[in-house]
Amino acid sequence: MGMEARYVTRKQPWLEACQVAPAIVDQVMPRVATFLAPFVAPFCRQAPDQHAHTSVWGLRADVARQHVAAIAERGGHDRLPLQRVIGWARWEDAPWRQEVTRQVAEPWGHADGVLGCAPAGCPTSGPASGGVARQWWGRLGQVDHGHVAVALGDVSGAGHPLVDMRLSVPHAWTTAKARLANAGVPATPRGSRSRPQLALARVPARGPQLPQGWSAGEDAMGRP
Repeated sequence: MGMEARYVTRKQPWLEACQVAPAIVDQVMPRVATFLAPFVAPFCRQAPDQHAHTSVWGLRADVARQHVAAIAERGGHDRLPLQRVIGWARWEDAPWRQEVTRQVAEPWGHADGVLGCAPAGCPTSGPASGGVARQWWGRLGQVDHGHVAVALGDVSGAGHPLVDMRLSVPHAWTTAKARLANAGVPATPRGSRSRPQLALARVPARGPQLPQGWSAGEDAMGRP
């Protein structure tokens, strides 16, 4: 059985375990505003705050495809303001990442825990999205077209939440300035870095805030 077939077989039990009764979701949703409060605070303006709530609400709404236009239509909003906040408005992600780390560290941080780094692929058919290319996917066990990001997770007996993630930009992209600009890739840093290098940069950036005793990781086909 191929690697992709094994993944599909294993995915079904995971999906079944994720099923939540509508009544439970209705009870949880009032708590979303409290959860979002520290994440929307950096916006400092009411409109982006409202758009953030709308986008999160849309992720659990009954829309066939959960893209921005469908979420805006389902919520009775104009799609352009929501698309601007999600797609091209300027805002810093550093406060969000810091808040995620803080929230993970308080309940889940354990001295005997592990910071785990691993690449994660996402299929994409178009050529214009940032970092998209034919590259190795561990889950598929082959080279395919799409994005690959390096994820950092906090793993202990209490749980295994994600803490950080960085897009891997293939070397061919780093020499094409117009392509980088068109895809919205930030001006710095744009240098070529391998997946292990991205992982090693994430561990010291988040590790001191998480009392983990070990760091572990893997890359394509057991390297390095």
